[in-house]
Parts: sequence; structure tokens; C-alpha cells
Amino acid sequence: MKWGWLFLGVLLSLGTLSWAEKGLEIPEYDGLDRVHNLNAKNYKSVMKKYDVMVIYYHAHVGNNKNAKKVFEMEELALELLTSPAALTYQLAAQVLDDFDDEDIGFGLVDEKKDHSVAKKLGLDEVESIYIFAEDEIIEYDGELAADTLVEFLYDVIEDPVEIIDNERELKGFHNIDEDIKLVGYFKSEKSPHFIEYDDAAEEFHPFIKFFATFDPKIARKLKLKLNEVDFYEPFMDEPVIIPGMPLTEEELVNYIEEHDRPTLRKLEPHSMYETWEDDINGEHIVAFAEEDDPDGFEFLEILKEVARENTDNPDLSIIWIDPDNFPLLVPYWERTFDIDLGSPQIGVVDVKDADSVWLDMDDDEDMPTAIELEDWIEDVLSGKIDPDEDDDDDDDDDDDDDDDDDDDDDDDDDDDDDDDDDDDDDDDDDDDDDDDDDDDDDDDDDDDDDDADDDDDDDDDDDDDDDDDDDDDDDDDDDDDDDDDDDDDDDDDDDDDDDDDDDDE
Repeated sequence: MKWGWLFLGVLLSLGTLSWAEKGLEIPEYDGLDRVHNLNAKNYKSVMKKYDVMVIYYHAHVGNNKNAKKVFEMEELALELLTSPAALTYQLAAQVLDDFDDEDIGFGLVDEKKDHSVAKKLGLDEVESIYIFAEDEIIEYDGELAADTLVEFLYDVIEDPVEIIDNERELKGFHNIDEDIKLVGYFKSEKSPHFIEYDDAAEEFHPFIKFFATFDPKIARKLKLKLNEVDFYEPFMDEPVIIPGMPLTEEELVNYIEEHDRPTLRKLEPHSMYETWEDDINGEHIVAFAEEDDPDGFEFLEILKEVARENTDNPDLSIIWIDPDNFPLLVPYWERTFDIDLGSPQIGVVDVKDADSVWLDMDDDEDMPTAIELEDWIEDVLSGKIDPDEDDDDDDDDDDDDDDDDDDDDDDDDDDDDDDDDDDDDDDDDDDDDDDDDDDDDDDDDDDDDDDADDDDDDDDDDDDDDDDDDDDDDDDDDDDDDDDDDDDDDDDDDDDDDDDDDDDE
């Protein structure tokens, strides 16, 4: 749930400080229920009451206690946003006066219970906020913080086209350099060409700023011809004249849609999720720099120079993030990307798994030059620097480990086989030695018996010799049987030893 953790920031920002003085009191929820639970029976009547309707399309809560608790925090945040005191805290007095002229309502639609309502209203993304203003449906895809949402709502209720009437307003126009902006010169508000321009502005309101002038003096300072429209990319010194004059609504819309991804764009709280989802081939080149910090300002100027030199490259889009605008996300970014946001950083990030590769910048050395930065960016665009390389290295390491394990197993098997062969050879040698010893003993015994018989019985006849021969044969048979038994026992023992070795292995 992308909103959940941000509600804590809302509640903290709207808490009450015990030392607050009059005029600086931070409001707390007063307990009044200002958020409508929309259903099939009441949604039409409720929405008719307001000029602007803000609807939070949320997932079904069910009976889960934790989900209920989170949802109650979300609802409380919406309650706080509708409080006049909260508006006073968030906006200046003149802004609050403008809000007094507009009725803004807040409602909730449950994904499961109010599915039919969501379908009729065109709500298709759960956990999103939709703003209904006149005939337009605007999806709010930014941070759910009270000040951010209220500021966005203020932009919504403003006219899609802001008219430049004097020098001060012209100076304010030139001071806007972080957003896409268009300016045109028309004869009057009733001009059919201005009406086409105004209709196109409604399609992109309030995300893209549209300006116009009817004053020839202002037009000359902007170098505009009648019915001409200039397109300003963020951080660019010179605009681009949109081809075709006069322009229709369709021509304007088509041109903007083809050029709505700037070379250098700033991540804004009110459109942070939409910007992050607009990746190129699943990757973002991300630069962190604090504009108010000397090093951050220097690095940002280098980024602007690189962007101006490469504004015609459709494959290059750098997201600049000022950490001061996202204090709650700083620890997360530092932990996820393993970087220190106390100094400027630039890297390439895989949007799916947050793998990243960062340019090595020494804090003690000067910032990289524009040429050095361009070379690094070129390596990123060509694929020489790829955040997915770390994944490939990990896979290779795993394969190497597997190969090493297999080699170890093979070596162990070879050693075991060698041991078995050695054991078999030793056993065979022992058997041969035993057989030789037994044969020698038999021969010695036979010789001794024959000598004794010759000395003691020289006068015996051939029958006695035959008897002695028979006895000798019997003795030899008995000895041979004993030898065979011994060999069998030895072989059995050797086999048992081999089996034991195999079991151990």
C-alpha cells in the first residue's frame, strides 16, 4: 500500500505543539465526520453538492484488525484535509479565500462493497485518489500529505490557462524553470484559436502549465507572433516553436504527448509515482542534489548543461531528486541504493528490483565536469554500465560454486576408488604371502617326516613306505583344507572391510 506509510507524516505534520502561539496553532482533528462513504444510493446526490469531489478508492478492509487500523489512519488524514483550520495552516490567507469560493468534498469508495460505483465513475486503480472537477477526472499520483494534496487541489481549481498581463507576471513566468510550460499569443479570449488552446490545456491540467497573452508588448518580449505557441522544456534557455499556425486542439495534444518526457525533470511530491513509472527500458538515470547546498547547486548546474547539450536525444531523461523535498524517503534511499545523500549522487536504477550503479564521486575532489558526466551517461545508454550486471555476477558466482562442489565430489570419488584399489592389492598380496608360507611349512614338515622315517625304519618294507606316503597325502590334504579355510576367512574379512568402507563413504 503506497499511501500507508505516508499517513504518519500527515498526522505528525498536523499534530498540536504545546508551545504554539495564537496564529501559529497547529490544528488537530475535531471529531466531526466530513468524509462521505459513497455507495450506489448516495453517490450522485453527494457529488452534486460540491464543485470539486475528491474520492479515495481503497481496497476492501474486511475484518482484519491491522487493515482496519491502517484504514482509520487514512480516513483520519482525509478528515484533517477537509478542516478549514488545516487549510489555514497549509495555505496563505489569499489561497484560503480562493478555497472559500469553492466547495470541495471528500469521499471513500470500497473496492468490494462499492464495485458498481467505481465502475460507473471510471475508478480503475485501487489505492488511488481521483479528483472530479467540472467535466474532468484527474488521478492524483503523488504523496498523500496534507500540504501536497491541498496545494495540488489549489492548482486544480485554477483556470487551465493563466493570462500574462504585465511585467511582474512576465517575470514570474520566466522564473518557472522546473516544469513543462507553454505560452501563446492570441487576439482575445474570444479568438477561436485561443479556445482551441484552452481546450488543449484542460487535457493536461494541472500537470502542464499553459500561459497566454493578449498584450502585443508582452508578446514582443516573448518573441511571439499572433497565434504562435512556444513549448518550454524544463531547465532549457530557449523554447521550441510548435510547428503549424494556427494550431488546433488535436495538434497541440499530439505534440505535447510526443514531448512530455523532458531531458531533465524534477521529481515532485504531487506527481512522484507517475514520474517514477515513466521509465525508459525499465531504468532511470537518477541524480540526487540539494539545491540549497553549494555542492548540490554546483552539480545541478552541471546537470542542466548536460541536458541542454543533449536535449534532442529521445533516449535520455534524467530524474533530479532534491532530498529536502522527501525527508521521509531519505533513509530508505540510502539503505536501498547504499549511497550517502549528504553529497550529490548520480546513478542508473532498475525500477523493478532497485538494483543500481552509481558514479564514483570523491567528496574531497571537485564535481565531475560536464564532459565527464556526458561520457558516463553515454556508457549507461550504450549498456556498458548496467545495473543488471550485478545479478549476472551473482549467477556466475553460484555456477562457480556448483562447479567447485562437483569437482570436490569427483576428487573424493577418485580418492575413494584409489583407496579401494590399494586395499584390494594389499589383500591379494597378503593372500599370496599366506599361501607361500603355508606351502613352505608343508614342504618342511614332509622333509622332516621323511628323514625320521629313513633313520628309524631303514629295514621297513615297501608297505610301510606306502603307509607313510598315504599319511603324508592325508596330512597334505588336511593342510590344504586348512589353507583354503584360512583364505576364505581372509577373503570374507576383506570383503567385509570393503563393504564397511563403502558404507562410510
